[in-house]
Parts: sequence; structure tokens; C-alpha cells
Amino acid sequence: MNLTERWKTFREFLVDVRKETGKVSWPARDEVVGTTTVVIVYTVVVGVFLFAVDAAFTPVINWFFASFGQ
Repeated sequence: MNLTERWKTFREFLVDVRKETGKVSWPARDEVVGTTTVVIVYTVVVGVFLFAVDAAFTPVINWFFASFGQ
């Protein structure tokens, strides 16, 4: 396949991409802001939870290794 054929194929691909992109139902700004807020809040909550679990179990694990380890 020479360069001219590749260029033609690539242009056809871009035309198809533009057609398919026009078929997409894009979310409204309010929906994007709402779902982004939910994701950020959920991430913070899970991060705080994991921090608390880590802070609670670290002394126990350290004691365990100090008592039974070498």
C-alpha cells in the first residue's frame, strides 16, 4: 500500500469517526458536574476509610511482629 492509498484510507477513517461522533448522546454540563462530584466525594470517603483502617491495624501488626518475629 503506497502513501496515496494510506492517506485515502486515513481520510475515510476520519470521516467515519466524525459520523459516529455525531451519533453520540453527550451528557449535559449539569450531569457531568454531578457525576464528577460523586466520584470525588466517594474517592475522599474511601481514602479516609483506608487511612483509618491502616492507622488502626499498623500498631497491631507491629506488636505482632515484635512479639513473634525476630
